[in-house]
Formats: sequence, structure tokens, C-alpha cells
Amino acid sequence: MLTRFVKAALAAGFLAGALVAGLQEVTTTPLILEAEKYESGEIASAGRFLVAHASEIQSDSFVHLAHAGEDHGNENAWAPEDGIERSLSTALATVGTTFGFALILLAVMVLTNAKITTRTGLAWGAAAFAATGLAPALGLSPELPGSAAAVLEDRQIWWIGTAIATAAGLFLALRVSSLLAIVAGLALIALPHVIGAPHADGYTSNVPSELSGHFASASLVVHAVTWALTGCVAGFVWERAGASSATADA
Repeated sequence: MLTRFVKAALAAGFLAGALVAGLQEVTTTPLILEAEKYESGEIASAGRFLVAHASEIQSDSFVHLAHAGEDHGNENAWAPEDGIERSLSTALATVGTTFGFALILLAVMVLTNAKITTRTGLAWGAAAFAATGLAPALGLSPELPGSAAAVLEDRQIWWIGTAIATAAGLFLALRVSSLLAIVAGLALIALPHVIGAPHADGYTSNVPSELSGHFASASLVVHAVTWALTGCVAGFVWERAGASSATADA
């Protein structure tokens, strides 16, 4: 079981991570670079945002947290150079994050005694995207560098609470499925939005609205693709590993 678990997670991490890293290079990364021009006029410093973006976009469309978490005053902070170094740093962060996604997805499916196949992996990946991408984006959309934002810690707390509440709500509504569970699940999903996400006092940005809108939509698409690929690959490898074990035992 452990070997099968690790094999499926590693395969999903490397394959899905590599594909998503390539997708980012032609979708969200150019938008971050363009936004950096508007924020500081120094395109060379954009590497810092790319590393944060690579690890954060996978886990919740965290991109809206990347900029707020930057230490702009520390000029000595390490940042990858433009070109191959930056691309490799982004790719490694993406693969590592996707591997973590696969571990979480498989662990939850095993603990809930769910059948793990390519199809169910896709379904659970879609639910994970709803919990970590769609639901948080309703209150805190992915943001480019230069956008106004509330205190980082407040946004992190709200995002974590929203992801957990949405995941629990979906589980109650879709897996337990009794009337009481469905009502409780819907209430949990709505609760973070009733409380409200933290926002800055004013909506200001150095970045054109067209660029911000394009980035928000592209980030969510990349996030959805990440979970879909992770679930499909992990489910496929798990299923094949099980079939191989059954054949060997026979």
C-alpha cells in the first residue's frame, strides 16, 4: 500500500507538475512580468514574484498572496536570474507543490475508503479545485503585483478557513448525502462568505484592469488544470499499480 501510494503521488507530482509549469510559462508568468513593469519599472526584479507565484498558484490561486508577502525593502534577498534559472526555479516549485497536492488527494481518498481510479481521481480533483480555487476566489481573487490588498495574515486565515469549510461542506453534501448533511454542508460552504473576506480600505492598483482580469481568469484555469491532472495521473497510476499487483499475486 505504501509503495503504491508513493508511486502514484510521485508520478502525479512530476508529470502534472511539469505540464503545469509549461502552461504557466505561456499564461500567467508573462502577465506577472508585465504587471511588474507597471509596479516598479524594473523588469529584472520580477523573479521574486515568479517563485512565490509558482508555489502559491497551485495551492489556492495563492497568487493574490504572493505580492503582499514580498519583502520589497530587502534588496539582498535571493531571487533567480531571468531566463533558465528563473524557469527552473518556477518548475521545481510547481512540481513540489503538485506532489504535495497528490499526497493530500490520495490520503483523503484512502481515509474515506473511496475507490481510486482515473475517473474518481478527476472527480476528487474537481472538488479540491472548488474548495481551494473557486470558493476562495469569490472573496479574494488572484491578484497581480501592485494591487491593493489587506494584511497578509488576515487573508491567509480567511483562505484556510474557506478551503476547510468548503471541503467539509462538499464532503457532507456529496458523500454523506443525507438531508441534514446536505443542509449542514451548504451552510459550511456559505459561512466564510457570510463572514466576508478581508480587503484593503480602497481599491487601488498600478496595473490596468484588463491585465488584472486576464490574470485572475488565467490563474483559475491553471489551478483547475493542476488539480485535474493531479487527480487523473494519481488515479491512473494507483489503478495500474493495483492491477499489476493482482497479476503478480495470481
